[in-house]
Amino acid sequence: MKLSQFKYDLPANLIAQTPAKNREDAKMLVVHKDTGKMEHKHFRDILDYFNDRDVFLVNNTKVFPARLYGRKEKTGAQIEVFLLRELNKPNRLWDVIVEPARKIRVGNKLYFGEDNSLVAEVVDNTTSRGRTIRFLWDGEPEEFKKVLDGLGETPLPRYIKREPTEEDKERFQTVYAKIEGAVAPPTAGMHFSRELIKRAEIHGIRFAEVTLHTSLGTYRPIEVEDLSKHKMDAEYFKVDDYAANLVNKAKENGRRVCGIGTTSVRAVEASTTSTGLLKPQEGWTNMFIHPPYDFQICDSLVTNFHLPKTSLFVMTCAFMGFDLTLEAYEVAIKNKYRFFGYGDCMLII
Repeated sequence: MKLSQFKYDLPANLIAQTPAKNREDAKMLVVHKDTGKMEHKHFRDILDYFNDRDVFLVNNTKVFPARLYGRKEKTGAQIEVFLLRELNKPNRLWDVIVEPARKIRVGNKLYFGEDNSLVAEVVDNTTSRGRTIRFLWDGEPEEFKKVLDGLGETPLPRYIKREPTEEDKERFQTVYAKIEGAVAPPTAGMHFSRELIKRAEIHGIRFAEVTLHTSLGTYRPIEVEDLSKHKMDAEYFKVDDYAANLVNKAKENGRRVCGIGTTSVRAVEASTTSTGLLKPQEGWTNMFIHPPYDFQICDSLVTNFHLPKTSLFVMTCAFMGFDLTLEAYEVAIKNKYRFFGYGDCMLII
């Protein structure tokens, strides 16, 4: 299939700028793959579709405050530094994106904080906007982490046209986030409240946690017409023994395995055996899932409404079917569902 097929028109007023008042109050469009039937529900109703010993597959990655604002040496020009990943802890090396990139060259020093409490040196160019920087810090690692977190802000995406608030620190994150390393949350999981998780456990639902540290590459528009030529950024993932055993037991007993978000599904699809079971694995994946694709692990999926021409939208089409996905998006737009990270969701069963 071609990229131009994955386009749809979205009214700008449907792009969610703030989260729902309560996490589980988000609207949920339930789509039945086999019949095409659609139901208008709320996320709190999700337990109506699952039974004892079914499994919710969740991504426990945690977003860190990745956006920093610093000043260039000598000129004092303001520079935005978006932290992508730490490359080397002892040497404080990080891959970053800088804006405006044209002003930042190898050898430049950047100063952060009102008192210049943190200094970084640009040591390499990686892409047109990408750089490798080294933070010049001689103190303890724990203190460095506190300083970095204090200076950074919640990395809200650009389509949210406001400054981040204290509320975003909590809401731009799942309640089960544990392993820090993502620059964007697994948005479908943000609809779970702690109370809903407790009700799910009482209902008999099992939670299998995997980790996939979401990068900016997951969300950027695809720029090649031939989907087979698109290259995803590599992202760290981990599937442990407990999650693999829980999922495999559910599959062997004919129970549902529901992926809570596309990143959870990508993590397990990168860890399947030749017999279609899940195996423990840790590493990096640049898997790009597009139609046609035979999913091995999950038979149902919760996912938010995604940007056109992105890997997330393409993957949703692969899971639900191209025509049914476009139909569901038309229904969501007509019924004024809220789109993207802070928006509403679909349950595909």
